[in-house]
Amino acid sequence: MIGADSHSSRVHSGSLRVKDKPMSMPLDSTTQIESLTDTNFPKKPKITIESDRLKTVGLLHAWGILLIPFLGFVVAIALVGSSGIKPWQLGLLIAMYTLTLGGITVGFHRHFTHSAFRTNTPMRVILAILGSMAAQGSLLYWVSNHRRHHQYSDQPLDPHSPNLQGESLLGQLRGLFHAHMGWMFHHEFANPIIFAKDLIKDPIICAVNRLYFWWIVLGLVIPAIVGGLLTWTWMGVFQGFLWGGLVRIFLAHHATWSINSITHLYGTRPFDTREQSTNNSWLAIPTGGEAWHNNHHAFPNSALFGLKWWQIDWGGWVIRTLEFTGLVWDVKMPTVEAIKAKNNYS
Repeated sequence: MIGADSHSSRVHSGSLRVKDKPMSMPLDSTTQIESLTDTNFPKKPKITIESDRLKTVGLLHAWGILLIPFLGFVVAIALVGSSGIKPWQLGLLIAMYTLTLGGITVGFHRHFTHSAFRTNTPMRVILAILGSMAAQGSLLYWVSNHRRHHQYSDQPLDPHSPNLQGESLLGQLRGLFHAHMGWMFHHEFANPIIFAKDLIKDPIICAVNRLYFWWIVLGLVIPAIVGGLLTWTWMGVFQGFLWGGLVRIFLAHHATWSINSITHLYGTRPFDTREQSTNNSWLAIPTGGEAWHNNHHAFPNSALFGLKWWQIDWGGWVIRTLEFTGLVWDVKMPTVEAIKAKNNYS
């Protein structure tokens, strides 16, 4: 990923409102790379980290989160064929899926990456832990990659664009695979000093980040314990581990990865953005509203991705509920005027 064009350092700007008060501020918390570098460094840090050890750990992580949940899914389906599936298993799947995917879309994405709302330290820790349980990478890793994606979206330095493999059918298929999961096996690691310096300065968040693998374990142990308590059998423990753990991770991964792949190739584009992001209504529910991806790229700092009443965005609804309770505040939304100005159909 080399040679980004003059658009690479462009940062979207426009009008936002906080608690219905208009204000002018950047819509993308992905600040220009130049402003994130520390002047104390003798040379400007590179945007990626070169480390053989880190590449090895990343490769093992990629294979682990791809194969282990898949095997768990296969075993769970095989058990359904022999013994059926009980309501508590589905309930555990839905509950753990909602909590951990909420940790990704509300926590990792909207709060930590784009600063779409403010909250207190306990809530930040809870969101960071829930997002870590989703097994999509540690918080600093996730945020750094996503801010890099916004900085270079659908350009050569984008870590997971589906649009750089050629326009032929074969090129599109290669691009889909690369953006969906292939990029994890050969990408360069985004440098947190460049892309997540604000989080590095937070010692509590750094402590949560260091415990990433333990949070994954916790996300598997909790449903196993619940399954055991509901049935008082070892099979219940195992079924809880499968449905609330591995099956949940398998389904949530492919839902999230579809945002990298499908929503940069197929769907509608109501807003004029500099990349190829699209909206996909049929992915809205399983992704917590992430599938309104063109909306998001048009207004990256918006806490709500569903900008119309009919656009299902349960991640945004969670934020609105937390705002009502006073647990979050300064919730950012684009003004009606800003939406109309960018809308291709207005």
